[in-house]
Amino acid sequence: MRPGRPRTPRLMAPFATVVLGSMLPLAAGGTQLTSAPHGHVLTNVNVWSPNSRWIVYDVRGPGGEFDAARIERVEVATGRVETLYQAAHGARCGVVTYHPRRDQVVFILGPEHPTPEWTYGLSRRRGFLVEPGSPGEGSGLDAMTYAPPFVPGALRGGSHVHVFHPGGDALSFTYDDEVLARLGGSGEHDRNQRNVAVAVAAPGGVRVPRSHPRNQDGGWFSVVVTRTVNRPRPGSDEISRAYEEGWLPDRDGRRRLAFLGNVTAPDGREHAEVFVVELPPDLTRAGAEPLEGTTTRRPAPPAGTGQRRLTFLGSESPRGVAPAPRHWLRASPVDGTIAFLRLDAAGQAQLWTVPPDGGAPRPLTRGPAGASSAFTWSPDGRRLAHVMDGSVCVTDAATGATTRLTPRAAGADGPEALACVFSPDGRLIAYTRRVAGPAGTHAQVFVVAAP
Repeated sequence: MRPGRPRTPRLMAPFATVVLGSMLPLAAGGTQLTSAPHGHVLTNVNVWSPNSRWIVYDVRGPGGEFDAARIERVEVATGRVETLYQAAHGARCGVVTYHPRRDQVVFILGPEHPTPEWTYGLSRRRGFLVEPGSPGEGSGLDAMTYAPPFVPGALRGGSHVHVFHPGGDALSFTYDDEVLARLGGSGEHDRNQRNVAVAVAAPGGVRVPRSHPRNQDGGWFSVVVTRTVNRPRPGSDEISRAYEEGWLPDRDGRRRLAFLGNVTAPDGREHAEVFVVELPPDLTRAGAEPLEGTTTRRPAPPAGTGQRRLTFLGSESPRGVAPAPRHWLRASPVDGTIAFLRLDAAGQAQLWTVPPDGGAPRPLTRGPAGASSAFTWSPDGRRLAHVMDGSVCVTDAATGATTRLTPRAAGADGPEALACVFSPDGRLIAYTRRVAGPAGTHAQVFVVAAP
C-alpha cells in the first residue's frame, strides 16, 4: 500500500490451524499497513500513539543494520504515512517509541558528521525528542560530556531504547560509557559495562563545557541507576551487566524498574537473573560517589537507590533467563508481575513470570514450540502478545493458554522476533513481517485484532 492510499484494517477470512500444546485455535489474520521498497523496524514496546491511531517505526535497508535515516509513522485506519524526522549530515536514527500521554516520540540519534575516529557506536549515540506536529524539529534528551570536567546530570557515552515511564515524566534506557571504553578492558579502572540509566526533565536543561568537540547539551537530567562491578564474586548478587529493563508500577510514589543482571555462578559461569531497582524521589542527589563519574570510575547511582535480585535460577538447568530470543522484561500494568523467557529442557524459550516483590517464579507456557520474540502485556494485564510457532499469539496470564492469531508461516515468512506490541486500547497488536516486492524483500508493518 502506498502512502496516502486509504485502507481500513479488517480481519482476514478464517483459516484452519493445528494447535500445539496448550495453544487454542482462533481464526483470524493480520492486515498489512505499509508497503515500501525498504524495511520498517518496530521497537519492542510503546510503538503506538496514546490514542491507538498511529504506529511509529524507523526505516532501514534490507540487512536490518542500524542504517536508518528516517523516522515515520503510519495511520492505522487509512495507511497514510508521515515522516517525523529525517536525519542529516550522515547521522543515523532509529529505535523509536511514543510518549504514553502526548503526541511525542523519542529515538536514538547517532553522531552528525561522523569521522573514522567518531562513528556511530554503542557509546556514541543519544536520545532525541520530536513532536509530530513539528516534524523535522526536535531536541536532545541526554547531555553528553566526553572529557572532564564531567557534569552531574550529563553522561559520557551512548544511550539506547528510550522508554517513557507510564506517567511520561521520566525515561529509562541502557547506557555504555565512551570514557571507560577508551581505557580498554584491563587495568584497575572501571570497565565499560552496560548499565541502566534514567532521565527526568531538567528546567533549563543540562549544560556541559566544550572540553570535547562532541560534547552536547541536553534537556533532561540523566543518571545511571544500576551498579555493576568489574569481576562479580562467584555466587554473589554482584553483576557485570544491567540491561533489557522495563518499568514497574510505582510503589508508595517511587519509580521502579525491572532489569536483567549478569551474575557469576559458584563454578564461574555467567548467566542472567531478574533484578529490580527502586529509585529515590530525588535523582539529582549524589551518594558517596559522584553521579557524573570520574576519568576512571563509571557514573554512580543517586543516593537512596536500591538494587535487589528477584530470581535465583542459576542452580537449575538450563541456567538463568533465556539469552535468546532477545527480549526485555515487561511488567503487568495492573499488579507489576514481571514476565521473562526461560529455556526448557528441550531448549525452547517459555514464558515465565515472577512477582515484583519476591516469590517463586512460575512457568506460563509449556508447549513444544517456544516463544520466539519480544512480548508485551495487554493494558488490562490479562494477556501477553508474542510470536510462537510462526504465528502472532496471545497467552492468558492466568491459565497459560495460548491462542494463535495469524496463520502459521515457516522461517523468514513468519512474524519477526523484534516486536509484538499491544495497542493502548487493547484492540490490536502490531508486528512486522518480511514481504516480497519489486525492489526485494523487506519488513513491513502489520496489525492483527486481539481477541
